[in-house]
Order: sequence, then C-alpha cells, then structure tokens
Amino acid sequence: MRDRNREPQRLGGEGAIARIARILAARGVDPATAQVHDAPEPIAALEAAEARIPLRYRSAVGDHPQVEAWVRSVALAAVAQNKGARRQVRTGPSLLLVGTTGTGKTHLAYGAVRSLVGAGIGVNWHATTVADMYANLRPRPGIDTERQLLTLFRCPLLLLDDLGAAKNSEWTEEITYRLVNHRYNQMLPTLITTNLAIRDLRVAVGDRVASRLAEMTERVVLTGSDRRRGNTA
Repeated sequence: MRDRNREPQRLGGEGAIARIARILAARGVDPATAQVHDAPEPIAALEAAEARIPLRYRSAVGDHPQVEAWVRSVALAAVAQNKGARRQVRTGPSLLLVGTTGTGKTHLAYGAVRSLVGAGIGVNWHATTVADMYANLRPRPGIDTERQLLTLFRCPLLLLDDLGAAKNSEWTEEITYRLVNHRYNQMLPTLITTNLAIRDLRVAVGDRVASRLAEMTERVVLTGSDRRRGNTA
C-alpha cells in the first residue's frame, strides 16, 4: 500500500507549490478550494489525450494529495494569450515522484496529465521515458536531433519517466542538463519519475541537474511493495 498521508519531503528550501500557494494567498485565493472557471474541456480533448497515453495508464487517476495540489496550482497558473481565449498551461511548478519499482509513480504522473486535460484548460504535453529520449536524440543521418531536443525544451508540460534508469555517459548527462536547465529557467511544469534515492540520483545525473531539481520540484515519496509483483502472486 502507498503511504498517501506522508508529509511532503523536499530536496531543499521552500517547495515550488508552497511558493505559488503563498503568492495566491496574498491575492486572496485559496488553492485548496479555488475552481478553474473555464468551460469544461470537451470529451473529445480527453479522448485525444488518452489516445496518446499508453494503454495501461489510460484510466490513471492522480489521486495522491500532493499530485492533486500540483494539478490545482498548474491549472490556476494557466493564462489566456488573448481576451476570451481558453487559458493555456504556460508556466508552473514541477513534481518529482520518487519511489522503488512498482509503487505507482508512472500511474500518478499520467493521472496528473489526465486531470489537467479534464480541467477545462489547454494542455500541450509530451511524455517519454528518459531512455527513449536518449535513443531518439542520438545523432543519425537525416534527423535533426537538435530540433527534437528544442521541442522538449519548449513543451509547456513534459513528463520524463524513469530519470536515472538509463546508462549514464558524458553525452546523456549533457542532454539531461540542457533540458532540465532550460525548463528550470523558463519555469515550465515538468513531471519527473525516478526509482533512485536522492543521493543516487545526484550521482546519476550530476550535481548541476540535482541542484535545479531541488529548487524547481516538489518531491512526492511513494512507499510500499511492488504492485506489479503483487498482481501476479
């Protein structure tokens, strides 16, 4: 069983969600009860999003309290480019979902994406495992991998699954640093999952990446046994 009542554990300093909550409170807005006032997202939009979600996670629910708080914060930070236009996800806090294999990190991450799509705001999102990202970005004839990386830089909402799981090298560390650094600087919401404890993640991705993750993310720690093995017992 996951520990859903565990207190937030942060990598360092005041969490991003806490900072946004403080700003909203100063404006008289309670993020715990605030509602998104856009018209409900059409069913077609959620169906389109689910068509891009792996089959196993198409009914995923982001029902962890910290994940739900993150969804509210990102939704409240959405802005309309023009008067009367639908509000779009542009900037916001990020989440780092940490736990051993099978504790539900990917499930919660896709559940958070589904919640945002269903919140009545525009969500331009992309999801990839870190191993697949490295594979797609390896230089090869006829492919502009730098342009592909730029797309990940700029995507308003990015889900990076299994950070630290792929074999590390100077090249992968550089790619990870460039990506995380850009999203850190532009305050773009990013969902990151990892099996690694923080001390091991620091070794896997380097101090520069770990330092930025410490400031840009709220850490959600998931505990319990491997649910996949439990399902086959």
